[in-house]
Amino acid sequence: MHVCPRRIASAALLITTLVTAGACATHARNSLPPGTTQPDKFLFDRGTVELNNKKWLTAREFFKQVVETYTASPYRPDAKLGLADTYLGENTSESLVLALNEYTEFLSFYPTNKRADYAQYKVGMTHFKQMRAAQRDQTETRDAIKTFEAFIDRYPSSSLMGEVKSRLRQARDRLSDADYQVGFYYYRARWYPGAIDRFKTVIKLDPEFTGRDAVYFFLGESLIKVKLNAEALPYFERLVTEFERSQYLDQARKLIATLKADAQVKTGGPIP
Repeated sequence: MHVCPRRIASAALLITTLVTAGACATHARNSLPPGTTQPDKFLFDRGTVELNNKKWLTAREFFKQVVETYTASPYRPDAKLGLADTYLGENTSESLVLALNEYTEFLSFYPTNKRADYAQYKVGMTHFKQMRAAQRDQTETRDAIKTFEAFIDRYPSSSLMGEVKSRLRQARDRLSDADYQVGFYYYRARWYPGAIDRFKTVIKLDPEFTGRDAVYFFLGESLIKVKLNAEALPYFERLVTEFERSQYLDQARKLIATLKADAQVKTGGPIP
């Protein structure tokens, strides 16, 4: 019977991975030196070293021992977070679900802990890392936004605030881009009322959207297509005013000049 070499290689790789993982776990369990006076601290410190070296499986075993064996240890809360961090660092679809569970449990068990803000931030990151492209389902993006907004409300003095706001802006941009893409699809399909409605929704819900220059431009273009030139003009002006750099600047300036000239002809007077 012919056996595909590729299948043999895959099986060998799987066996090697399982053996390595088992060896790491065994090493972590058997690494406590006899007579250690602070075994919980020893295990926590070893887990931290392995975590910093991105050895997720080994670090996980050290942290698990602290969490499961030394339930009264002062290192247990941080070990719980370290355990969650190993799952987040592994960054697979399965490990991110486990990370979310660990961070959520931490907030449930230790709501007043000094690192509760960190746990809340990382809950958001479990969703952030699962955000999909703008053209796809945005459930995880919405969950990330909701979590980061909750962080801002609960921990206004946190040292993590700058990083959280940056991530929140990225998540909002992703969601707004998803709505923009729908509007742009309508624009290309020449269904201008649908495009106008979607573009206006983007601006209303997220006035700080990083890509709003494109929204302004195609909203203005769509309004022109339905003969609403006067309503289109302010969007081109906002584009020019708010953006020093944009691929739409030159076209926007030309359209502003054209719209003002047309309006002057119709009214018989200059347009400011």
